[in-house]
Amino acid sequence: MWAFLTRTQGRGRLTLVDWLSYGYLAFGFLLIFIPVVWLGLNSVKTAFQIERQDISLIPGDYTRVARATVQGPDGKRIFFITDLPDWVLNWRDLSAADQAAQDVAGFLSAQTGDAALALRSHLGQTEPQALAVIAAQGLPDWLPRYRTMSASAKAEVNIEAALAGLSPANDRLLREFTGLYPGARLTSQILVSAPDPQTGEIRQWGVSNIDIKRAFTPARPVDAVNAKVTKLPTASLQADRNVQIAWENYIDPLSGSSYGVTVDFTRCLTNSVIVTIVGTAITLLINSMAAFALSKYKFRGQVMFLALILATLMVPPTITLVGVFKAIQATGISGSLWGIIIPGSATPAGVFMLRQYMLTLPDELIEAARMDSASEWKIFWKIVAPLALPAIAALGILSIVWRWNDLIVPLVAVATVKEAYTIQLCLLEFRGEHTSQEHYRLAMTMVSLIPTTLVFVFLQRYITTGIANSGMK
Repeated sequence: MWAFLTRTQGRGRLTLVDWLSYGYLAFGFLLIFIPVVWLGLNSVKTAFQIERQDISLIPGDYTRVARATVQGPDGKRIFFITDLPDWVLNWRDLSAADQAAQDVAGFLSAQTGDAALALRSHLGQTEPQALAVIAAQGLPDWLPRYRTMSASAKAEVNIEAALAGLSPANDRLLREFTGLYPGARLTSQILVSAPDPQTGEIRQWGVSNIDIKRAFTPARPVDAVNAKVTKLPTASLQADRNVQIAWENYIDPLSGSSYGVTVDFTRCLTNSVIVTIVGTAITLLINSMAAFALSKYKFRGQVMFLALILATLMVPPTITLVGVFKAIQATGISGSLWGIIIPGSATPAGVFMLRQYMLTLPDELIEAARMDSASEWKIFWKIVAPLALPAIAALGILSIVWRWNDLIVPLVAVATVKEAYTIQLCLLEFRGEHTSQEHYRLAMTMVSLIPTTLVFVFLQRYITTGIANSGMK
């Protein structure tokens, strides 16, 4: 490597051509390397850092504070809760097993006032506590369904009479549960220190995001209730930040414990491996046999068949989607991995590339084999296939990359059966209508890049040799 990087055109000194060559090499390397590094660093950032669109390269987490909003008879109250454990701040990103491992009841018993209301709602304890009160107090059985009842059904019941006589704490709980009061909310914000614009005193503030491109950042003081939003100069903000690598972005999806995701990523990975290996083997067999027939046999309509095959290259794949979908449905392979494998079994580009390579093989070898009473299958398997191995290997590598990264055919064939999802369909599941798990999707994108990267690194010489010898440009 060092000998290659220190080569010069001149005798011991760099010439203009050397500078241009090494500049072009460095530019190409950075053009490919920088996006991969950016993706890798973002894949180990915390969910909070990704949600706040933090553009810094180093993965880490800020010192955070919880902003609570509680709605009551006296109006809305906005305040901050400090010194909360990390598992409380990251509650919605925890798996079911991690949530069950926390002592939620003991933690809530130590809270009082509005903080207890906000934390109860944030930790998902409003519903179980309300159902327990309804059962203990012998309240009407329609109360658990009140939130989802129609307007006419709500008019037929008297909820105020049902709630009469309850203690203030239980009355508040059931009113929040039934929707009479808006549920309390708790969001995580970045804790910063900055001078007060009015007094110049250093105070602590809560901000949703720090964008260095903006001159001012909206903030609320931590030590006040219902304080108005104040615009602070972004340059004056000081936040504590620690380097933190979020390995759970990889561990949770691969172990099937990622929050808000209903697919098993390990199953998707296995499906992609099966589709890629089986599909590539079938593709190589069909394409090589078709190329052998078009290159070494002489029959009526040979040129017409080749022209039809090449004409399909000019048809955009999206135009054939309806036909592919109907064919998959008609053959009964919808919802199975065969619905992904079969439609791409024969590729026009693969047939053309192998045919061009096989045209360079001497016909005398085939004629000599026929004189020795070799069958056509034996000629193909023992003579043509080994000699065309560079082109077959190049087509195999291209087929692996295409099938591994394909999204359109799986979307048409198995979109309704999650057990048959491939890795590309699974990546779509990390972003839904109500959830967005971008930290998981970035990490699993890195995992999906590993197989194709290894294929190119170790087998790229077959791609170069096969395509160059086939005459394709």
